[in-house]
Amino acid sequence: MTTSSTPSPFAAGETSLIVKMPEAEPIVSRWRERFDPSAAYGVPAHVTILYPFLEHARIDGRVVTELRELFAAHPSFEARFVRCGRFPGILYLVPEPERRFIALTEAVVARWPEAPPYRGQFDEVIPHLTVADGDDLDAIEAEIAARLPVVARARSVSLEVFDGETWHRHAVFPLR
Repeated sequence: MTTSSTPSPFAAGETSLIVKMPEAEPIVSRWRERFDPSAAYGVPAHVTILYPFLEHARIDGRVVTELRELFAAHPSFEARFVRCGRFPGILYLVPEPERRFIALTEAVVARWPEAPPYRGQFDEVIPHLTVADGDDLDAIEAEIAARLPVVARARSVSLEVFDGETWHRHAVFPLR
């Protein structure tokens, strides 16, 4: 992992909840390292459940216990990435079934409504695995699409903390 020389888009003490997707790394890591700013800060291939979550200073034993119980109520599941999707300037893999990821997000937000996804910037939660951020994404998409599908297992949710330089795992919560 290399640290980025550009100013971080993240603030020290921010947290996130993610489902790591190591099965996707062989297909996306080369592109993420070059074109996904979060990869330079130690973020692996993943589907975000909630960013940002609570400030790190607010994460205590009670919050960890509640997260553990919340995620244990949801079964683990298979996720398939069979196609690419786009946001303006962003190429991503579309997870199926997306509803399982949305249910995890909704459960966390129902318990902590003060932490809406992406600070409430978007009306809809769209689960995704970011591949690249940039202008010329067609060639990347063609190469990635030729290597799909990726089949992964969502087994747990990881609570990640940004220390000002890199993201680190704080806790892992198994799904049922």
